Amino acid sequence: MLDSTPGTQFRLFDAPEREPSQLVGFAGNRIDRQAESRDEQSIRRALADPAARVMLMREGRLHIKLIGTTFDPYLTLDEARALDARMEDAVLLGQAGSGPVLAAPAGRATDALPDTMKAIEYRSIYVQGLIDPEGLGAMAQGASLLAWHATHRFCSRCGHNTESRIGGYKRICLNCNAQHFPRTDPVAIMLTVTRDKCLLGRSPHFAPGMYSALAGFIEPGETIEAAVRRETFEEAGIRLGRVVYHASQPWPFPHTLMIGCFGEALNEDIHADFNELEDCRWFARGEVRDMLARTHPQDLAVPPPGAIATHLIRYWTENS
Repeated sequence: MLDSTPGTQFRLFDAPEREPSQLVGFAGNRIDRQAESRDEQSIRRALADPAARVMLMREGRLHIKLIGTTFDPYLTLDEARALDARMEDAVLLGQAGSGPVLAAPAGRATDALPDTMKAIEYRSIYVQGLIDPEGLGAMAQGASLLAWHATHRFCSRCGHNTESRIGGYKRICLNCNAQHFPRTDPVAIMLTVTRDKCLLGRSPHFAPGMYSALAGFIEPGETIEAAVRRETFEEAGIRLGRVVYHASQPWPFPHTLMIGCFGEALNEDIHADFNELEDCRWFARGEVRDMLARTHPQDLAVPPPGAIATHLIRYWTENS
């Protein structure tokens, strides 16, 4: 964590070479996006390359090959076309070592897939670790882009049809020529702490016994730190002093960037918003260690290991 307060030491060169954001789920993408070289022929060139690979997605699921007991998230162009992939709506993720990588909407429903294919929810693939970190990161990129295209087929200025351009990273209105670009929604996720306790809450949709860090969308005209303070006070009634950034995580549900921070609690009396939370409480460090180890006597736990919330919780537990 870097301290930019006036008069403090500049700590960039003391920071670890591998930042915490590299350790979270969906962050392992190694595809060269080649953002500066995208043009109107990018998709055509990729589809002309026999080494191109395709990720097929539909309704929040990745269509994935079953090879023995392992899963392969990539299809050849011939395999994708044989499954009725909508290649006219494909997006180019970039260039991998073996060739271009694309994502495309799947043409077949789950129940129409051959026995060698499975359609698995993104979240299940992530939680169960069914594909490697690089594939998981590529899936997040493709899923976010395809979700944006599916909801931006009409111009927000004049209401007419839009068309995908430059490999899927822009849509152009065919009537007024307005340009539309993929969106990323920033969400602050924060672990509020004292010297020996951290604040965790649970939403009604969480798995039984699971507690996590609080989170909320960053609003227009708001800094990350202001959003952390506002959301913590609104959800738990806790006022924060110092706020420091720790790590971020791509989150393809549908196109979010989780921005992880720590916040210094100035009071400990909780006034939870039970319209948002089912429960909210302080946890001592020893109890949190049991939750991380899945040995808590009441079977309380934190989110899966790849979640940024768990990285915040583990970092605080091990480094405070």
